[in-house]
Amino acid sequence: MLRLSRFLPSASRRGFDLKDALWNGSLTFQQAVSTSAANLDENPGKKFASYTVFKGKAALSVHPILPSFCRIESGGSRVNKNGSVMLTFFPAVGQRKYDYAKKQLFALSPTEVGSLISLGPAESCEFFHDPSMKSSHEGQVKKSLSITPLGSDSGYFVNLTVLNNVQKTTDRLSVPVTKAEFAVLRTALSFALPHIMGWDQVLTNHHTATPATKPRVERPHPDSEWER
Repeated sequence: MLRLSRFLPSASRRGFDLKDALWNGSLTFQQAVSTSAANLDENPGKKFASYTVFKGKAALSVHPILPSFCRIESGGSRVNKNGSVMLTFFPAVGQRKYDYAKKQLFALSPTEVGSLISLGPAESCEFFHDPSMKSSHEGQVKKSLSITPLGSDSGYFVNLTVLNNVQKTTDRLSVPVTKAEFAVLRTALSFALPHIMGWDQVLTNHHTATPATKPRVERPHPDSEWER
């Protein structure tokens, strides 16, 4: 079994050089931010890729999460768990060093991805998530993500606020994204959108139409954000 302990420092050294680790290949993105190490065992042949922006106070990594399908009575399959685009924030603890233990996650739904793709130079948007919505833990952790322009058409601030009512803490992380970096994100998100919706699999496999089912809520699965 491939364990994080092979790649991450001990608990006594919470800050590590994430930038160097990602660049030199000694630490893959999935090993750095996976919400479950079991994913590595269940999908030994799966490939992982991310786009990471490193700044002085925090780093931001972005990667897609594909949906999962389940069989239906007609013999076909349908989306069982929505895909998303995961944003992972790492606070800086020194020059080129980021605290893995304090990472924060925010999963974008297809509609939220569309909001980012269509964002104009002077426009902003904001999303609110409760990872435990519609459960007995609703309201314990609340997250808000805002994207606001830097000004002079030079890029955006990507701001994450996490309010933990159980631990009585509020974490705020902000990453300035340049115009060029946001152009990369916009292109990557546009390419990923049909994949996180599962449309690429439907169109590639040419599945026949299946009986109509009840509409599903377009929120990313809460488990994807619940680590913090």
